[in-house]
Amino acid sequence: MRRRAKIHINPKHILIGSVILCISLIIVSFRFGEQFAPVKSAVGTVVSPMQKGINTVGSFISDKLDTLANINELLEENEKLKEQVHILSYENKLLLQDKYELDGLRKLYELDQKFLDYPKVAARVISKDTNNWYNVFTIDKGTRDGLKVNMNVLAGNGLAGIITEVYYNYSVVRSIIDDNSNVSGMFLKTSDTCIVRGDLKLMDEGKIRVELISKDAVIEDNYEVVTSHISPNFLQGILIGYVSDIKLDSSNMTKTAYLTPVVDFERLEEVLIITELKEPLLKEPLID
Repeated sequence: MRRRAKIHINPKHILIGSVILCISLIIVSFRFGEQFAPVKSAVGTVVSPMQKGINTVGSFISDKLDTLANINELLEENEKLKEQVHILSYENKLLLQDKYELDGLRKLYELDQKFLDYPKVAARVISKDTNNWYNVFTIDKGTRDGLKVNMNVLAGNGLAGIITEVYYNYSVVRSIIDDNSNVSGMFLKTSDTCIVRGDLKLMDEGKIRVELISKDAVIEDNYEVVTSHISPNFLQGILIGYVSDIKLDSSNMTKTAYLTPVVDFERLEEVLIITELKEPLLKEPLID
């Protein structure tokens, strides 16, 4: 079988032919407009719906492209807004942190004003025991700042504890709620003495113990307890807390009570240390 010879047409010839045909149709259309009117009408009848459909599709595609462009713009604006929100959130956290620090310093200042007679140093709490309470905690001041063992530590509205260990740039404080803490106190209104004992289990109820109250002491709930004049290590007159649930012991010799501390031992950030030690009682040597 013979293969059919392939016909090769030059694309230039096709283009030239198409141009000539279009020009011829234009000339004929202008020259014989009236004669071709029926043809135009017939062609228009066929082409118009197609043109309308093409326009509808084109409008739909254009609308979708505009919608996509708007979505992209919205996404870009959304990313910018997210970044702005992130920045504002970070700045807000910094402002809140500054506010909390300012509130803490204001409270320390108010506490400082209550004990103007004593020299003091402010310190920040840098660590504590693993339980929920600040019964033993570490502060960022030490011997280089003039601190010594048995210096009194203040926070909130009164006594927080006492320094038990001192190092070059930090110190350890035992608070009044610790199980090993015993503070000689007295009732501010009556001057009756007592012992304030730490009790971590009882602190879950927000209280510690008050013991060895004289059975004749005329005291009531909400009376203030301060450090007493007979305390060997605590300076006199520092507020410890308020008593409640006063009861006579089974021995009928003393009374006991509960005490609500004036310091929040769940949250401690800054403290004041009184840099003056209580003078020990020294016996004068006998003179022959």
